[in-house]
Amino acid sequence: MAKYDFMSFGEPNIRMSPPNHDRLGQAEELQLGIAAAELNCCVNISNLSVERLLPRMKTAYVTKLVDNWTGKYIVSRAMMYGVDMSNVVVEPFDKIGRTRNGLAFVEVGIGPRASYQIYDRGHTALSKIQPGDIDWKKILDTRWFHTTGIVTALGEHTASEVRAALKAAKENGATTSYDLNYRATLWTKEEARKAAESIMPYVDVILGNEEDFDTMLGIKAENTDENFSAIDPMNYRKVAEQVMEKYPHIRAVGTSLREVKSALLNNWQGCMMTKNGFFVSRKYENIEINDRVGGGDSFASAMIWSMLEGKDDQTVIDFATAFSALCHTIRNDWNLVTREEAEALAAGGSARVKR
Repeated sequence: MAKYDFMSFGEPNIRMSPPNHDRLGQAEELQLGIAAAELNCCVNISNLSVERLLPRMKTAYVTKLVDNWTGKYIVSRAMMYGVDMSNVVVEPFDKIGRTRNGLAFVEVGIGPRASYQIYDRGHTALSKIQPGDIDWKKILDTRWFHTTGIVTALGEHTASEVRAALKAAKENGATTSYDLNYRATLWTKEEARKAAESIMPYVDVILGNEEDFDTMLGIKAENTDENFSAIDPMNYRKVAEQVMEKYPHIRAVGTSLREVKSALLNNWQGCMMTKNGFFVSRKYENIEINDRVGGGDSFASAMIWSMLEGKDDQTVIDFATAFSALCHTIRNDWNLVTREEAEALAAGGSARVKR
């Protein structure tokens, strides 16, 4: 039996956001949080697994952090939510700051002004990772391993380390998943596609939106505008079919679909293709948004949790979409709604006061 149910690899950042939709340039205070696609999944899966105050599933996170207040903050907060942080590689604190932990600044938009996220993650400990810093074969004792295109883009050796981790996880018998998560601020389209194509042989479950698949795998959705703003699951079905045709070993292709009406009013839907067919959730219209960052990671984590639980395909996509829709109501990246709340919404529940 594997030591862990779920493990992920990535780089966490201290997230700082002005309250009340302020611009960063006018803010007199900033609210702290943690921004980390892969750690978001660990926390969410631990949260979904809570039963009798303890998580049923064991999750663990792999990263490299400098031993300063930001590193301690990230480790302690993740541990609060049941994530095993014992596999973190710790870099000694450098008073000159030649190696550091990353920061992310997030403005939560309003009306026609979009939300805005900017990274400050140059010279981070994780971006300087070297081959051999992590013994992947030894530590990846898990049922499921997950990582993303974000960490892949960060440094000279991060793409090769992601590939080594996925390969080791497969050799150890784990299911693997990869969220394409293309970020234009981190690398070029050419670099992203080259890395993704080298990684795909070791991926069982692939996640991404239409732009991700177009940019990183060269598979383009039809009938979409330049902002990929219209929801049409049938367009995504054609993308998913091409992915599974190109990579026959893929078990599932999943995505969340967002239609932006304003920064605080979106439509939301999920769909997934497996060997059993194509599955679409209900469409959540006019979601009022508190904070949209982390919505895609919430979808990914709920999809993975449901598959680990052995749910049928339609239940997987219905639950993942409901859970991620609720994520939009929570400030910061971690989805702190309960499994029961997501199940009730997926079953058609309302927003009436619960007493």
